[in-house]
Amino acid sequence: MTLRELQPQLLALTPAEKSQVIQLLAQSLSNTWQGIEKNPKVMGGDACIRQTRIPVWLLVSLQRQGASEAYILEDYPTLSAADLVNAWLYAETHADEIEIAIQRQEAA
Repeated sequence: MTLRELQPQLLALTPAEKSQVIQLLAQSLSNTWQGIEKNPKVMGGDACIRQTRIPVWLLVSLQRQGASEAYILEDYPTLSAADLVNAWLYAETHADEIEIAIQRQEAA
């Protein structure tokens, strides 16, 4: 999709949605994702929820297996709803990375 094709959709967004788009673009450009950390010494460098050892790929895998957000939050009490929002956004924008991590774990 080109910017020309995207422009009418962007202009139709509400001010709150435009703010979210700006935040997403800023995170993408700086490669820093709110609530997500990557540390080579934690979970092999996989993207994890801040200050935990819970990788984003694990949450995506659970979701694919049918786990609801309520179930995930109950099973991982250190997580918040905001953590899941951050995880889903990261997974959406880094789909290839998450898919490779899931495949790697399934093969192990």
